[in-house]
Amino acid sequence: MADLPLMPKATAVWLVDNTTLTFRQIAEFTGMHELEISGIADGEVAVGIKGMDPITNHQLSREEIERCEKDPIARLKLLKRDIAPEQKRKGPRYTPLSKRQERPSAIAWLVRYHPELSDGQIMKLVGTTKPTIQSIRERTHWNSANIRPVDPVALGLCKQLDLDAAVQKAASKKAKDADALMSPEERMSLLSTDESLASGDTRPMKDFGGLENFTLSDSSDEDEEKRPAYDAESLFNLPKASEEDDEDEPR
Repeated sequence: MADLPLMPKATAVWLVDNTTLTFRQIAEFTGMHELEISGIADGEVAVGIKGMDPITNHQLSREEIERCEKDPIARLKLLKRDIAPEQKRKGPRYTPLSKRQERPSAIAWLVRYHPELSDGQIMKLVGTTKPTIQSIRERTHWNSANIRPVDPVALGLCKQLDLDAAVQKAASKKAKDADALMSPEERMSLLSTDESLASGDTRPMKDFGGLENFTLSDSSDEDEEKRPAYDAESLFNLPKASEEDDEDEPR
């Protein structure tokens, strides 16, 4: 599919009308079925489609077409052009004139719903300046009374992928800054038991609520025999019933 020309059907229409190539040659070049090419020649397929010249679009050369016209078995070869890699843009994003008046609304939305974003990130997202962002933050913008927060993606000022990447980067930086300000004790308190043991925490048990004398042992039958037996009278300090009381008790 990568070796097919742009707009294959329009290219096929042009080749049928302007060359003597066989239906099979055109079908193989455009990735279509031979019967479709026959339908184009009969006026039953691609009705109303304007042909596209592959020569002016630098997809075929005149010499290549002439070579295949002379040899019905030959196959057309698509011209490949080296596409230069897209260069990353430096500085603020360019904003069309028709959308520049909507930038304050986009900035207000970013400031309200994503306060973790830095001014530099907002500048790259919507193509604005730092004084403009500061004036909207402090509500000193000349049109503050009429500015309503609007999602910059909905306004077409930035892409959702760019916004998500900026938010994720800002959140990660904020988490690192918060972690750097924490003391070792606070950082250790956020760890789970397994993580704390794995980190080599050797603090005495008294730091964990005075449990220095708390021990765990496996229960066994010998321990059960050594434990004293308790009854209800001794447990709740109740007087023991005597045999005389039992006889006097009416039945």
